Amino acid sequence: MMKVWQVVIVGCHPTSMLGTKLILEEKGELQVLGMYSTWSECVPVVRTMQPELVLADYHMPEGNIEEVLLSMKKSSPSSHFVVMTEEDGRELLQPLIGLGASGILSKGVSPGQLLQLIQGLREGFISLPLEWLEKGFWPLASAKGLDSVMQLNQTEMFIMQRIVQGITYDKIALEIEVSRRSIDNYLRKIYVKLDVSTRAQAIEKFALFSRQTKPMYA
Repeated sequence: MMKVWQVVIVGCHPTSMLGTKLILEEKGELQVLGMYSTWSECVPVVRTMQPELVLADYHMPEGNIEEVLLSMKKSSPSSHFVVMTEEDGRELLQPLIGLGASGILSKGVSPGQLLQLIQGLREGFISLPLEWLEKGFWPLASAKGLDSVMQLNQTEMFIMQRIVQGITYDKIALEIEVSRRSIDNYLRKIYVKLDVSTRAQAIEKFALFSRQTKPMYA
């Protein structure tokens, strides 16, 4: 008999989480331990309960999942983290897997597609939407030695993308609606995460990451 997996759900909408809970528990192979609406509620539960599966929204009021995913994975290394997003997840997949995720799905998927992904994880496989391959997208390019780049959150990724493109710090500050001083603060955090000490080193490491994570086909 297959082991019953313990599941934690974290999301913004209680009604959606309840619907997901009913779907997961229908066949008795999954048991939802709890549903949480903030990272501050969810993170201690994951650390204490060590669930087999964490089903989490990408966007939360406290911030996106990049802010907490790495720490949750380190505190519960055997857990699978599946991220639910309202946007196309192709560009998010590589960084999120680098932080510890086991998969990403659109919130618009059918119950069968969600259960298919989970069943794959139970058997040791990861599932990807066929549409991604039909569009010539292959997200899992090698990123050996570039794990530090994957620790950047979405805002830090955007800042580095613009810097590599040659955009000035003042313009980046306007684009993300923060002060010029805030950009300096972001850069200090980025340098620590990338384990570099200069702008040139950060650009070199991030540019290498970007080249390795481009689609294989045009």
